[in-house]
Amino acid sequence: MTPIYDDYGFGFSWIPREAMTRTSHAIDTGDGIWLVDPVDVPEALERVEALGRPAGVVQLLDRHNRDCAALAARYSVPHLRVPGSIPGSPFTVVKVLDMPGWHEVALWWPERRALLFCEMTATTEAHALGQGRAGMHPLVRGLPPGSLRAYQPEHLLVGHGKGVHGPEAAEALESAYARSRRDLPRFVLRVPAMVKAGLRR
Repeated sequence: MTPIYDDYGFGFSWIPREAMTRTSHAIDTGDGIWLVDPVDVPEALERVEALGRPAGVVQLLDRHNRDCAALAARYSVPHLRVPGSIPGSPFTVVKVLDMPGWHEVALWWPERRALLFCEMTATTEAHALGQGRAGMHPLVRGLPPGSLRAYQPEHLLVGHGKGVHGPEAAEALESAYARSRRDLPRFVLRVPAMVKAGLRR
């Protein structure tokens, strides 16, 4: 089944048509295509190969293996699992969380003002709760990590859901932080409906 695509001037993202809404990214830096948290969808990977030569595979969250290792092996490129830096790329690696069971980094590309997350922030209904374009992961709503609040992205690319582009990207990120604790009661009230919807799928 054809995935959902999100195209932008320096690459594209794809989302398989599944309940988990796992989002993968193909980022064209001009020196190769960086695959970020990729899921193996043949049609999307054909688009990647048409775009250019893969330079590496980046895994932003330790427990989100997805198809990172397999695709790195397929393309004979490095598999960078929660890297501290990415030499030869335009990305700045920013630590998001570093705790038992959750080691996550984000990528910031200053030239494109692109911020790539995996898990802490997303645009799905479970994160945003219908109150904005993006929201925090339920487990960090009480005390969200503040390392990325100062960024003003023009492209907010997340690991679950479609990206946010233009002036709305920075607004979505700030709104996710601002509503994080305030939306906790709303999240608790929605849990039964989310569980029921998940079971139906």
